[in-house]
Parts: sequence; C-alpha cells; structure tokens
Amino acid sequence: MMIFLVEALVLCSIFTVLILLSMKKPLEAQIYSYPPNIIHRVAKMGLIEKMEKPRVVEVLKRKWPAIIVFGAVIGIAVYYLNDANTFLKAFAISYGLWFVVDWYDAIVLDIGWFCHSKRVRIPGTEDMIEDYQDYWFHIKASLVGMLLGLPTCLIAGAVCRILA
Repeated sequence: MMIFLVEALVLCSIFTVLILLSMKKPLEAQIYSYPPNIIHRVAKMGLIEKMEKPRVVEVLKRKWPAIIVFGAVIGIAVYYLNDANTFLKAFAISYGLWFVVDWYDAIVLDIGWFCHSKRVRIPGTEDMIEDYQDYWFHIKASLVGMLLGLPTCLIAGAVCRILA
C-alpha cells in the first residue's frame, strides 16, 4: 500500500508539472479544455477558427501513441515496483493509479485551481465567472478520463503478463 501511495504522489506531481509547463503556451492553444461557452466567446472574438471541440475519434487518433507508451511504462513500473505478475493485478493497480491522478486533476487542479485562478482566464472572457466555475464540466471530463484510462491500463496489464 505504501508503494501505491508513493507512486500516486509521484504521478500527481509529474502531472502537475506537465500542466504548469502547458501554461507556457498561449491559453487559446488549450481552448478545447475550457467549458463550451468560453470556447464560443473565444471563437466569436476571432481567436480560434472553429468553435466545436474535436470529435472523440480525432482525439483518440492523436492520443494513441501516448496511450501505448504510457501503458507500457506503467506496466513495467507496476510489474517491478508492485510485484504485479498477473494481468488482473497489473490492471487493477494501474487503474487505481489512473483513478487517483484523474480525480486529483478534477478536484485539485480543475475545481480548486482552474475554476478560481485569474491566470487561466482568456482576455475578453474575464466576466464569464459562472462558466469558469462550472464544476460539473470538470466532473464530466473526469468521467471521460476514467474511460480513457481503460485502454492504457489494459496495455499495462498486457505488459505485465508478457513480463511474467
């Protein structure tokens, strides 16, 4: 259990650093992570070309390489660090880690920080406080994130099965 907690803490820390690094890009570059009304306003201001979010299929096409690599890395890590020598054990541990990071993102980073930070407000949308503080938007995104974790953790389980 202690190893799991340390892994979760490390993964949440890495995820936080990645989010902070992504903040170096213009906020409009991450517009599709924003609530729909904000996307609509930014499009009306002419800061982005198209208003609708990319379809799930398009997103998955772009993310498959990362899902495969991340699944393999997590699989290797849980095999060696957690003694996960079966598919089911590796899947359960990796999905548990995914769960912790996913809800850390939703509760701490999105609801705790994004919803209340003026640093992430796109100029021209500062008056849209209700939209920025739409907690339900972030909860729904986290539920989708839980689904995205399934293929990653299935790959982690397969990697552990191969290594065993």
